[in-house]
Amino acid sequence: MVPVPMPSPLPVRNGVGPTRLRVPTSGPWSTVAEYVVARFDHLDADDLYRRFDDGEIVGIDGEPIGRSTELREHRFVWYYRDLPVEESVPFHEEILYADDDLVVVDKPHFLPTTPGGRYLRESALVRLRTRLDNPDLTPIHRLDRATAGLVMFSARPETRGAYQSLFEKRRVTKVYEAVSALPAEWDPATPEIAGRPLPVLYRNHIEARRGELRVVVDDTREPNSETLIEVLGSGMSRSGRAVLHTLLRPRTGRMHQLRVHLTALGIGILGDHWYPVLLPETPDDHSLPLQLLARELEFVDPLSGAEHRFATRRTLAEAPTTQD
Repeated sequence: MVPVPMPSPLPVRNGVGPTRLRVPTSGPWSTVAEYVVARFDHLDADDLYRRFDDGEIVGIDGEPIGRSTELREHRFVWYYRDLPVEESVPFHEEILYADDDLVVVDKPHFLPTTPGGRYLRESALVRLRTRLDNPDLTPIHRLDRATAGLVMFSARPETRGAYQSLFEKRRVTKVYEAVSALPAEWDPATPEIAGRPLPVLYRNHIEARRGELRVVVDDTREPNSETLIEVLGSGMSRSGRAVLHTLLRPRTGRMHQLRVHLTALGIGILGDHWYPVLLPETPDDHSLPLQLLARELEFVDPLSGAEHRFATRRTLAEAPTTQD
Protein backbone atom coordinates (compact mmCIF):
# COMPACT_ATOMS: atom_id res chain seq x y z
CA MET A 1 0.00 0.00 0.00
CA VAL A 2 1.36 3.43 -0.98
CA PRO A 3 1.27 5.84 2.02
CA VAL A 4 -0.84 8.96 1.55
CA PRO A 5 1.32 12.06 2.12
CA MET A 6 0.13 14.75 4.50
CA PRO A 7 -1.39 17.55 2.39
CA SER A 8 0.43 20.85 2.49
CA PRO A 9 -1.51 24.00 3.39
CA LEU A 10 0.85 26.03 1.19
CA PRO A 11 1.10 25.80 -2.60
CA VAL A 12 4.24 25.32 -4.66
CA ARG A 13 5.75 28.76 -5.25
CA ASN A 14 8.11 29.41 -8.19
CA GLY A 15 8.68 25.68 -8.44
CA VAL A 16 9.58 25.38 -4.74
CA GLY A 17 7.37 23.43 -2.38
CA PRO A 18 7.02 24.32 1.31
CA THR A 19 9.03 22.58 4.01
CA ARG A 20 7.26 20.72 6.82
CA LEU A 21 8.68 20.65 10.35
CA ARG A 22 7.50 18.39 13.15
CA VAL A 23 7.02 20.22 16.46
CA PRO A 24 7.34 18.33 19.77
CA THR A 25 4.38 18.38 22.12
CA SER A 26 6.54 19.06 25.17
CA GLY A 27 10.00 20.29 26.05
CA PRO A 28 11.87 23.29 27.43
CA TRP A 29 10.19 25.63 24.95
CA SER A 30 6.94 27.41 25.82
CA THR A 31 6.07 28.45 22.26
CA VAL A 32 6.41 27.09 18.73
CA ALA A 33 8.60 30.07 17.87
CA GLU A 34 11.00 29.30 20.72
CA TYR A 35 11.36 25.73 19.47
CA VAL A 36 12.01 26.83 15.88
CA VAL A 37 14.65 29.32 17.02
CA ALA A 38 16.36 26.62 19.10
CA ARG A 39 16.05 24.06 16.28
CA PHE A 40 17.71 26.42 13.80
CA ASP A 41 20.22 27.99 16.15
CA HIS A 42 22.61 28.56 13.25
CA LEU A 43 20.17 31.12 11.81
CA ASP A 44 19.52 34.65 13.03
CA ALA A 45 16.94 34.51 15.83
CA ASP A 46 15.55 37.98 15.13
CA ASP A 47 14.93 37.06 11.49
CA LEU A 48 13.12 33.86 12.53
CA TYR A 49 10.89 35.77 14.94
CA ARG A 50 10.22 38.29 12.15
CA ARG A 51 8.98 35.44 9.95
CA PHE A 52 6.46 34.49 12.65
CA ASP A 53 5.37 38.11 12.98
CA ASP A 54 4.95 38.39 9.19
CA GLY A 55 2.75 35.26 9.04
CA GLU A 56 5.27 33.19 7.05
CA ILE A 57 4.99 30.15 9.36
CA VAL A 58 1.63 28.35 9.16
CA GLY A 59 -0.18 25.38 10.66
CA ILE A 60 -2.02 22.55 8.91
CA ASP A 61 -5.03 24.82 8.41
CA GLY A 62 -2.88 27.37 6.58
CA GLU A 63 -3.34 29.96 9.29
CA PRO A 64 -0.28 31.92 10.43
CA ILE A 65 1.35 30.93 13.72
CA GLY A 66 2.33 33.87 15.92
CA ARG A 67 5.43 34.06 18.05
CA SER A 68 3.31 33.56 21.19
CA THR A 69 1.50 30.39 20.01
CA GLU A 70 1.96 27.69 22.63
CA LEU A 71 4.01 24.63 21.79
CA ARG A 72 1.29 22.00 22.19
CA GLU A 73 -1.11 23.70 19.75
CA HIS A 74 0.66 22.38 16.62
CA ARG A 75 2.29 19.08 15.67
CA PHE A 76 3.58 20.39 12.33
CA VAL A 77 4.36 23.75 10.80
CA TRP A 78 5.02 24.70 7.18
CA TYR A 79 7.20 27.41 5.69
CA TYR A 80 9.23 28.23 2.60
CA ARG A 81 12.98 27.80 2.80
CA ASP A 82 14.93 30.97 2.14
CA LEU A 83 18.28 30.74 0.36
CA PRO A 84 19.28 34.29 -0.60
CA VAL A 85 22.56 33.08 -2.13
CA GLU A 86 22.57 29.76 -3.97
CA GLU A 87 25.42 28.16 -5.87
CA SER A 88 24.63 27.73 -9.56
CA VAL A 89 24.92 24.25 -11.09
CA PRO A 90 26.33 24.79 -14.61
CA PHE A 91 24.89 21.56 -16.03
CA HIS A 92 21.39 20.92 -17.33
CA GLU A 93 18.89 18.11 -17.24
CA GLU A 94 17.46 16.70 -20.47
CA ILE A 95 13.84 15.60 -20.81
CA LEU A 96 13.78 12.25 -22.62
CA TYR A 97 10.05 11.53 -22.32
CA ALA A 98 6.93 13.34 -21.16
CA ASP A 99 3.21 12.61 -21.21
CA ASP A 100 0.28 13.56 -18.98
CA ASP A 101 1.42 11.20 -16.23
CA LEU A 102 5.15 10.58 -16.51
CA VAL A 103 8.33 12.56 -17.14
CA VAL A 104 11.72 10.86 -17.60
CA VAL A 105 14.82 13.02 -17.24
CA ASP A 106 18.53 12.50 -17.92
CA LYS A 107 20.12 14.22 -14.91
CA PRO A 108 23.68 15.58 -14.94
CA HIS A 109 26.26 15.08 -12.22
CA PHE A 110 26.20 17.66 -9.41
CA LEU A 111 22.48 18.48 -9.76
CA PRO A 112 20.30 17.28 -6.84
CA THR A 113 17.09 15.46 -7.67
CA THR A 114 15.21 17.38 -4.96
CA PRO A 115 15.99 20.46 -2.84
CA GLY A 116 18.30 19.86 0.10
CA GLY A 117 21.18 21.42 1.95
CA ARG A 118 22.53 24.44 0.08
CA TYR A 119 20.51 23.63 -3.06
CA LEU A 120 16.91 24.72 -3.53
CA ARG A 121 16.15 26.22 -6.93
CA GLU A 122 19.20 24.45 -8.33
CA SER A 123 17.57 21.02 -8.23
CA ALA A 124 16.04 18.90 -10.97
CA LEU A 125 12.61 19.06 -9.33
CA VAL A 126 12.40 22.85 -9.05
CA ARG A 127 13.90 23.40 -12.48
CA LEU A 128 11.39 21.01 -14.06
CA ARG A 129 8.39 22.39 -12.19
CA THR A 130 9.26 25.81 -13.56
CA ARG A 131 10.18 24.59 -17.04
CA LEU A 132 7.01 22.50 -17.45
CA ASP A 133 4.79 24.85 -15.43
CA ASN A 134 3.65 21.88 -13.35
CA PRO A 135 3.65 22.35 -9.54
CA ASP A 136 2.43 18.73 -9.12
CA LEU A 137 5.62 17.22 -10.51
CA THR A 138 7.17 14.82 -7.96
CA PRO A 139 10.08 12.36 -8.23
CA ILE A 140 9.09 8.69 -8.13
CA HIS A 141 12.62 7.71 -7.09
CA ARG A 142 15.87 9.61 -6.54
CA LEU A 143 19.49 9.74 -7.57
CA ASP A 144 22.23 11.16 -5.37
CA ARG A 145 23.43 14.61 -6.38
CA ALA A 146 26.75 13.08 -7.39
CA THR A 147 25.17 10.45 -9.66
CA ALA A 148 24.10 11.17 -13.24
CA GLY A 149 21.46 9.49 -15.35
CA LEU A 150 17.78 8.56 -15.51
CA VAL A 151 15.14 9.79 -13.05
CA MET A 152 11.37 9.34 -13.31
CA PHE A 153 8.89 12.00 -12.18
CA SER A 154 5.15 11.74 -11.67
CA ALA A 155 3.23 14.51 -13.42
CA ARG A 156 -0.18 14.00 -11.75
CA PRO A 157 -1.16 13.10 -8.18
CA GLU A 158 -4.02 10.94 -9.47
CA THR A 159 -1.68 8.41 -11.11
CA ARG A 160 1.41 8.80 -8.92
CA GLY A 161 0.71 5.73 -6.81
CA ALA A 162 0.64 3.44 -9.85
CA TYR A 163 4.21 4.38 -10.75
CA GLN A 164 5.44 4.33 -7.17
CA SER A 165 4.14 0.79 -6.81
CA LEU A 166 6.40 -0.34 -9.65
CA PHE A 167 9.44 0.39 -7.48
CA GLU A 168 7.87 -1.03 -4.34
CA LYS A 169 7.12 -4.29 -6.15
CA ARG A 170 10.53 -4.31 -7.90
CA ARG A 171 8.99 -4.21 -11.35
CA VAL A 172 11.49 -1.68 -12.70
CA THR A 173 14.70 -3.05 -14.19
CA LYS A 174 17.55 -0.64 -13.41
CA VAL A 175 21.01 -0.78 -14.96
CA TYR A 176 23.97 1.37 -13.94
CA GLU A 177 27.56 1.64 -15.01
CA ALA A 178 30.60 2.71 -13.03
CA VAL A 179 34.31 3.29 -13.46
CA SER A 180 36.86 2.33 -10.79
CA ALA A 181 40.64 2.36 -10.54
CA LEU A 182 41.99 -0.87 -11.99
CA PRO A 183 42.89 -3.32 -9.19
CA ALA A 184 46.58 -4.26 -9.09
CA GLU A 185 45.69 -7.95 -9.35
CA TRP A 186 43.43 -7.55 -12.40
CA ASP A 187 44.12 -10.06 -15.19
CA PRO A 188 41.86 -9.74 -18.25
CA ALA A 189 42.74 -13.31 -19.22
CA THR A 190 41.16 -14.65 -16.01
CA PRO A 191 38.88 -11.82 -14.89
CA GLU A 192 37.91 -11.83 -11.22
CA ILE A 193 36.83 -9.23 -8.66
CA ALA A 194 38.11 -9.74 -5.12
CA GLY A 195 38.90 -13.34 -6.04
CA ARG A 196 35.37 -13.99 -7.34
CA PRO A 197 34.74 -15.09 -10.94
CA LEU A 198 32.47 -12.89 -13.01
CA PRO A 199 29.66 -12.04 -12.91
CA VAL A 200 29.70 -11.30 -9.17
CA LEU A 201 26.48 -11.33 -7.16
CA TYR A 202 27.25 -9.27 -4.08
CA ARG A 203 24.97 -9.12 -1.02
CA ASN A 204 25.22 -7.49 2.41
CA HIS A 205 23.15 -5.71 5.05
CA ILE A 206 22.96 -1.92 4.68
CA GLU A 207 21.34 0.37 7.22
CA ALA A 208 20.70 4.11 6.83
CA ARG A 209 20.66 5.89 10.17
CA ARG A 210 19.07 9.24 10.88
CA GLY A 211 21.61 12.04 11.11
CA GLU A 212 24.44 10.05 9.49
CA LEU A 213 25.70 10.87 6.00
CA ARG A 214 26.89 7.37 5.21
CA VAL A 215 25.17 4.04 5.57
CA VAL A 216 26.31 1.38 8.02
CA VAL A 217 27.19 -2.17 6.90
CA ASP A 218 26.37 -4.94 9.37
CA ASP A 219 27.84 -8.27 8.26
CA THR A 220 26.24 -10.07 11.21
CA ARG A 221 22.73 -9.54 9.84
CA GLU A 222 20.83 -11.12 6.98
CA PRO A 223 21.62 -9.35 3.68
CA ASN A 224 19.02 -6.84 2.53
CA SER A 225 20.83 -5.54 -0.57
CA GLU A 226 21.94 -7.31 -3.73
CA THR A 227 23.78 -6.26 -6.90
CA LEU A 228 24.85 -8.25 -9.94
CA ILE A 229 28.19 -6.92 -11.21
CA GLU A 230 29.61 -7.53 -14.69
CA VAL A 231 32.70 -6.09 -16.36
CA LEU A 232 32.36 -4.09 -19.56
CA GLY A 233 36.08 -3.66 -20.03
CA SER A 234 39.37 -2.36 -18.69
CA GLY A 235 42.08 -0.11 -20.06
CA MET A 236 43.25 3.50 -20.05
CA SER A 237 40.94 6.49 -19.78
CA ARG A 238 41.38 9.79 -21.61
CA SER A 239 43.06 11.24 -18.53
CA GLY A 240 45.59 8.40 -18.44
CA ARG A 241 44.09 6.40 -15.59
CA ALA A 242 44.11 2.60 -15.60
CA VAL A 243 40.45 1.80 -15.03
CA LEU A 244 37.84 -0.93 -14.73
CA HIS A 245 34.43 -0.34 -16.35
CA THR A 246 31.53 -2.23 -14.74
CA LEU A 247 27.84 -2.82 -15.43
CA LEU A 248 25.65 -2.94 -12.32
CA ARG A 249 22.21 -4.49 -11.97
CA PRO A 250 20.84 -3.71 -8.50
CA ARG A 251 18.10 -6.06 -7.37
CA THR A 252 17.32 -3.89 -4.35
CA GLY A 253 17.42 -0.14 -3.88
CA ARG A 254 19.20 0.63 -0.62
CA MET A 255 20.77 4.01 0.00
CA HIS A 256 24.30 4.20 -1.50
CA GLN A 257 24.06 0.50 -2.35
CA LEU A 258 26.22 0.52 -5.48
CA ARG A 259 28.91 2.70 -3.94
CA VAL A 260 29.07 0.46 -0.87
CA HIS A 261 29.11 -2.80 -2.83
CA LEU A 262 31.91 -1.77 -5.16
CA THR A 263 33.93 -0.42 -2.24
CA ALA A 264 33.51 -3.74 -0.39
CA LEU A 265 34.91 -5.55 -3.45
CA GLY A 266 37.97 -3.29 -3.59
CA ILE A 267 36.86 -1.33 -6.65
CA GLY A 268 35.49 1.87 -5.14
CA ILE A 269 34.08 4.28 -7.71
CA LEU A 270 36.35 7.04 -8.99
CA GLY A 271 35.40 10.47 -7.67
CA ASP A 272 33.62 9.09 -4.58
CA HIS A 273 34.21 11.40 -1.61
CA TRP A 274 32.13 9.27 0.80
CA TYR A 275 33.34 5.68 0.40
CA PRO A 276 35.54 4.06 1.54
CA VAL A 277 36.59 7.21 3.46
CA LEU A 278 34.45 10.28 4.14
CA LEU A 279 36.58 13.13 2.84
CA PRO A 280 36.31 16.76 4.03
CA GLU A 281 33.75 18.79 2.12
CA THR A 282 35.33 20.76 -0.71
CA PRO A 283 34.01 22.66 -3.74
CA ASP A 284 32.79 20.40 -6.55
CA ASP A 285 35.53 19.14 -8.84
CA HIS A 286 33.86 19.25 -12.23
CA SER A 287 36.88 17.56 -13.80
CA LEU A 288 36.15 14.30 -11.93
CA PRO A 289 32.49 13.74 -11.11
CA LEU A 290 31.49 10.51 -9.39
CA GLN A 291 31.87 7.89 -12.09
CA LEU A 292 28.42 6.38 -11.59
CA LEU A 293 25.65 6.58 -14.17
CA ALA A 294 22.03 5.41 -14.08
CA ARG A 295 22.09 3.95 -17.58
CA GLU A 296 18.77 2.19 -18.24
CA LEU A 297 15.21 1.94 -16.90
CA GLU A 298 12.79 -0.69 -18.19
CA PHE A 299 9.22 -1.41 -17.07
CA VAL A 300 5.67 -2.01 -18.22
CA ASP A 301 3.56 1.12 -17.92
CA PRO A 302 0.91 0.45 -15.23
CA LEU A 303 -1.63 2.65 -17.02
CA SER A 304 -1.24 1.86 -20.72
CA GLY A 305 0.48 -1.53 -20.57
CA ALA A 306 3.17 -0.22 -22.95
CA GLU A 307 6.70 -1.54 -22.54
CA HIS A 308 9.08 1.32 -21.74
CA ARG A 309 12.84 1.24 -22.04
CA PHE A 310 14.80 4.42 -21.50
CA ALA A 311 18.55 4.84 -21.93
CA THR A 312 20.79 7.71 -20.87
CA ARG A 313 22.56 9.82 -23.47
CA ARG A 314 25.39 10.57 -21.05
CA THR A 315 28.72 8.81 -20.74
CA LEU A 316 31.30 8.49 -18.00
CA ALA A 317 34.37 10.64 -18.64
CA GLU A 318 36.78 8.05 -17.19
CA ALA A 319 35.51 5.03 -19.14
CA PRO A 320 38.37 3.24 -20.90
CA THR A 321 39.17 4.45 -24.39
CA THR A 322 41.56 1.56 -25.01
CA GLN A 323 40.72 -2.00 -24.07
CA ASP A 324 43.08 -4.57 -22.54
